[in-house]
Amino acid sequence: MQNNAIQSIVIVGGGTAGWMTAASLQQHFKHLVKITLIESSAIGSVGVGEATIPTIRRFYYDLGMNDLDVMRATHATCKLGIQFNDWYQQGASFIHPFGMFGQDVRGIGFHHFWLKLKNQNLVDDIGNYSLGVSLAKHKKFNIPTPNPPSTLSVFDWALHFDAGLFAAHLAKFALAHGTTKIDAKIAQVNLREEDGYIESLGLASGEVIRGDLFIDCSGFRGLLIEETLQTGYENWSQWLLCDNAYAVQSVAVAESTPYTKVTAKKAGWQWQIPLQHRTGNGHVYSSQFTNDDEAHAILINSISEKLLNEPRKISFVPGRRKKAWNKNCIAVGLSSGFLEPLESTSIALIETAIEKIKMLFPDKGFDPALMDEFNDMTAREYERVRDFVILHYKLTRRTDSEFWRYCQNMKIPETLEQKMDLFKRRGHFVRFRWEMFHPSSWLAIYTGYNYLPETYDLAVDTYNQDYLVKSFFDMKNSITHLVNDSMSHSEFIAQYCALDK
Repeated sequence: MQNNAIQSIVIVGGGTAGWMTAASLQQHFKHLVKITLIESSAIGSVGVGEATIPTIRRFYYDLGMNDLDVMRATHATCKLGIQFNDWYQQGASFIHPFGMFGQDVRGIGFHHFWLKLKNQNLVDDIGNYSLGVSLAKHKKFNIPTPNPPSTLSVFDWALHFDAGLFAAHLAKFALAHGTTKIDAKIAQVNLREEDGYIESLGLASGEVIRGDLFIDCSGFRGLLIEETLQTGYENWSQWLLCDNAYAVQSVAVAESTPYTKVTAKKAGWQWQIPLQHRTGNGHVYSSQFTNDDEAHAILINSISEKLLNEPRKISFVPGRRKKAWNKNCIAVGLSSGFLEPLESTSIALIETAIEKIKMLFPDKGFDPALMDEFNDMTAREYERVRDFVILHYKLTRRTDSEFWRYCQNMKIPETLEQKMDLFKRRGHFVRFRWEMFHPSSWLAIYTGYNYLPETYDLAVDTYNQDYLVKSFFDMKNSITHLVNDSMSHSEFIAQYCALDK
């Protein structure tokens, strides 16, 4: 059975995607498969993926790494969620946390209880019943307890880190465990005549690198998956209007926040991501509704700290490859597709692509059934994330610019329409296969935009109202105590993972 086994994997491109793939597959297969990564030091990576979601921590745990070591190596800070400013309306703000809201009771979602009391003005903002939100608002942080006494204590966290340093950290791991690195430009891709599969890569030096399985981590370019195999691309710009970004680094802010700030602008939005040694800034915008000069000026004029470099422009087409796996080539990272950076999903989609490679790892026969399953899972996953991101634009009540008016009135995918409709009618969360974002995340966005159900679960009325009011008071009080007992985010960084530690 093993005579037809894959013996060599060639990864094209380094950066975050390439080195995450190399490190994880090297750890998984150990000496059974030879892994070679080709990257050119003369070609830079996009390298602005500074914000993550909690799955990144599970990824490096599997490599035997721990949070504090990774944070020191990547100059990281903690991320409890994302603060959305001016998205619903100008002046409005809410936080999408990595964690729960309140407590479900006997199969009845917390939001149903909250909705009944809110309709009578007996409770306040739903974020006050989330530990993650409350910690973030007060710039506090603590490591979650491994055995929380109740769901009120449940929250998760991720990192803000330097993507280049993270790639270097993983490269060190992968190389130490057997990955071979070649620093060279690829001059040509050679295909087999009989079936069009990739046979080898010709380097600028004249060397030829052969492989059984090729993984394309070459970024937007898609050297193998698109330029060579002409796989095709599904364009989603009718829903995701932003197609450009300016990114720039500035000096570190005086007190870093344990959350990412995203602020809506005239024709897009701006991010602010605090690291220990600097701050990452960017303006994501739609070329249909503004121009480069205006977008550049909006970014520069909104940064009060000293800039460390000139803003760099990044252009992209929102969407995905029609096949993430074509012949003996699998695209991982930006070569597979890109939506936009709003919910920090790019690195998470790298993680899930690597997991699918392990799950459906082929032999040299490249069973079409494995390819079809991989491509279907990838397509569904991208579509689920796409719908979640579209939701942020569709629910706006801003009418101050043509961009936001378009977003408010645009037709959306049927899958998203179904989700929104059933939540509006009954407070029900539709769950499809391959969902990256759980109901608590959808609840954060719905409530942040004041998009609330028309009715609540009838079973809520079986509970005494005075009892419910007291329960909500107790929940909020409990969270307040937990926040008060936590150290500040700055203290946590200084004590456990500052750069000089």
